[in-house]
Amino acid sequence: MRRVFTAIVMLMMAGTVRAQAFKAGFAERDITPAIGMEHPGGYGKAYHRIFHDACKVRAAVFDDGNGRVALVGIDALIIRRPSVEAARQRIHEKCGIDEKAILIGASHSHSAGPTGMVLPGEYDDAPEFIRSLAYDKSSCADAGYLKRVEDAIAEAVVEANENRVPARCNVGRGSEDKAAFNRRFHMKDGLTWTHPGQGNPDIIEPAGPIDPEVGVIGAWDAKDGKLLGCIVNYACHATTGPGGISADWIYYLERTVRGTWGGDAVVVFLQGACGDITQVDNRCPYDIKQSGEAISRVVGGRVGAEAVKTLLSIQAAAGDLGPVKADAQMLEIKHRTPRPERVEHCGQIVKKGYPKGPAADTTEWTFAKEVLMLDWKLKRQPLANVEVQAIQIGPAVIVANPAEYFCQYGLDIKKASNFPFTFVSELSNDCVGYVPTEEALGPHGGGYETRLTSYSNLEVAAGTIMKDAMLALAKKFAPANVLQPKPAPPFKGKPWRYGEVPPELD
Repeated sequence: MRRVFTAIVMLMMAGTVRAQAFKAGFAERDITPAIGMEHPGGYGKAYHRIFHDACKVRAAVFDDGNGRVALVGIDALIIRRPSVEAARQRIHEKCGIDEKAILIGASHSHSAGPTGMVLPGEYDDAPEFIRSLAYDKSSCADAGYLKRVEDAIAEAVVEANENRVPARCNVGRGSEDKAAFNRRFHMKDGLTWTHPGQGNPDIIEPAGPIDPEVGVIGAWDAKDGKLLGCIVNYACHATTGPGGISADWIYYLERTVRGTWGGDAVVVFLQGACGDITQVDNRCPYDIKQSGEAISRVVGGRVGAEAVKTLLSIQAAAGDLGPVKADAQMLEIKHRTPRPERVEHCGQIVKKGYPKGPAADTTEWTFAKEVLMLDWKLKRQPLANVEVQAIQIGPAVIVANPAEYFCQYGLDIKKASNFPFTFVSELSNDCVGYVPTEEALGPHGGGYETRLTSYSNLEVAAGTIMKDAMLALAKKFAPANVLQPKPAPPFKGKPWRYGEVPPELD
């Protein structure tokens, strides 16, 4: 009898420990750039003149009692590898989280601070002419701002780790199909164009899909039910441009979630596979502005509302969301290389407009400049180092890559995944530029994303290589069961007396 009682107590204790073992913590830091800093998002110089809303680092740490993972979303165009390595190292030193278990994803806000395109010192060894094109004629990161971002990432994760409390968590998905559109179209000339223009009669059909899924992971305090924070994953360029320094539509996503759940819930946004997805509807029949404050509210509000609905739906079944696991792999991927005769021709174009800038066609000059910069880079780095990563949180897996990854790849990954919830996080842990589908780089492809630049230049098969590697990492993990509410009790044979009547006609 005593052995039975002891066994029952041990089981109860095990259950209690398991219920309290899962913890979550959240934190954020401000990384708003200063007025006058470079405004990233293009291939030339531009500068911030006004302020709209704060740019942030937002961090979450999940702990199942055996391991921890950190998910970090930053309001930035991109994050380059040296900054990721610096932040990861500091986080590991401060709180012991495995560097492979730290995901750092950029939202791709074109209204954020100078984290790219060109890094400080990146072209120091180049010939003077190429060095001048990189530093004087291209969008450049600011060394002091990069240090601030690295510090903020590390501080946010360390604080989120310190903020861990017993938490009830759950995963869900919503659907938002009217906030984002594929920007590439098959045209009557047999090629594919990017943004052919609203109402263009030569448009045949979109050249790719959208992904309407709004992926959500919510965490509530186990004691009082307060929303500690959430992860939100959705695929749409952050190019609405509400005006001035801004997190872009992610600002309105955050406001929408906080408007329902409280003013301090941390909303960690991870950008989905949106290399060919923006807020612009090229087939919209109405004369409406598709950039600026109004459309920023539309995208952020609609995605945020879907996140709110999902959180409301999954809270009742929230519980222990373990296990948490992580793995990563470094791939070596080839580049597409410009032909020598093209490099020579581009040199002639650029020199005609140097040092003042393009003499005639700005677009031609800009992309000729990019070919010259790429040609020099490839002599130093013939292969690209590309990290792919998988992080498991219970029945969900987040697969991360450093590309502006085409939407079709994201959908293919979700279809082939062994997990009930699969979220794709692009522009994570580095930036390797656009990675189009093989079709987009084929004879009927084309468009802006396929241009050969110092930013985008991976081989045709790069997207498939990355997709296969991410799926292989995910399949190392066994998904946990999806959390559901308790089953309803058996029917007791007592219907509601008020409703147990035939129709009364008199």
